[in-house]
Amino acid sequence: MKRPVQDPRIISPSQYIAPNIDQFLFSLLASLIIFWSLPTTAQLTIESVPPNAAEGKDVLLRVHNLPENLGSYTWYTGGKVVNSHQIVSYVIDTQTTALGPAYSGRETIYPNGSLLFQKVTLKDTGYYTLLATDKDYQSMQVTGQLHVYPELPKPSITSNNSLPEEHKDPVVLTCEPQTHDTTYLWLINSQSIMNSARLQLSKDNRTLTLLPVTRNDTGPYECETRNPVSAGRSDPFTLNVVSELPKPSITSNNSLPEEHKDPVVLTCEPQTHDTTYLWLINSQSIMNSARLQLSKDNRTLTLLPVTRNDTGPYECETRNPVSAGRSDPFTLNVVSEQNYTGYSVRTIVGRVIGALVLVALGASLGYFLYLRRTRRYHGISFTLTLILPPDPV
Repeated sequence: MKRPVQDPRIISPSQYIAPNIDQFLFSLLASLIIFWSLPTTAQLTIESVPPNAAEGKDVLLRVHNLPENLGSYTWYTGGKVVNSHQIVSYVIDTQTTALGPAYSGRETIYPNGSLLFQKVTLKDTGYYTLLATDKDYQSMQVTGQLHVYPELPKPSITSNNSLPEEHKDPVVLTCEPQTHDTTYLWLINSQSIMNSARLQLSKDNRTLTLLPVTRNDTGPYECETRNPVSAGRSDPFTLNVVSELPKPSITSNNSLPEEHKDPVVLTCEPQTHDTTYLWLINSQSIMNSARLQLSKDNRTLTLLPVTRNDTGPYECETRNPVSAGRSDPFTLNVVSEQNYTGYSVRTIVGRVIGALVLVALGASLGYFLYLRRTRRYHGISFTLTLILPPDPV
């Protein structure tokens, strides 16, 4: 019986020789040393200086970690090497520059490969690609990005309603102008405004809606605009909120003024914002005069001094753009000599003398009757003279 022929590729257990562990470790260590000793090539990168450019300023696309033995550089717009997008190229040995179809006249290439943009515009924002070719015609490319932002103008606030009515009208405040890549922030009384049930901010924060407006919403409001290169704040904006005016009434600083002596100040109540006041006497408008003086806002009327002809009736009117009201008639009680509740000196003296006369007549009559009864009356006569004091001045 034939023995089976063993496959020479298969090592039998009797033929297996264990490796030398020391030799294995030495070989592994040598491999690691060789790996760590290999020179590393830094990655080619592009840096924008500054990272965020303001419109109208200069920007440099700086190249880092260029390999040695380079022959030329070529810059392109966009993220790919496309001939129609070529801006400029530079040959190192001859120091010559060639302009491409995408050259705008504002780009300058330097011997180190960096590219300068002068007076950048918003349209310059985007990707730029550098193609670096060595003298063996081996190429490498890298893409960088340029960010250009506008210098923000000073913002301002506009309103969709110049005279909103309280508890009725919504108001939309807008931060102007609208600009790209801009953050908007709202403040009231110098405090940040957050979204709420009645104060609603748009998705981009550019508009603030008040639902509805109240008298406490007058402000002042400010809006801020920000982007990576600038910031601005608007002037304060005050909202004029008008109400449903209440019925006015008239008050006086003196309930019983004395004629030709006391001044009287009449006031139209209540005091309300953005309200026009008007005075009437006997349904006729009152104008300023030497004796009838109106305050600057027409809310008070002063009589200097009061006379018996100033009793009224007076009325005051209040008006604003959405409503008007008129007070009930007001009559002024002016105290004069004719209607004073006391008595003049002449009247008092006259009444005293009259009483004395009555007493004297009574005594005389009694004495006369006494003499008659006693038969002693032989014709007695008497004269009573009354002297009245002069009228007081």
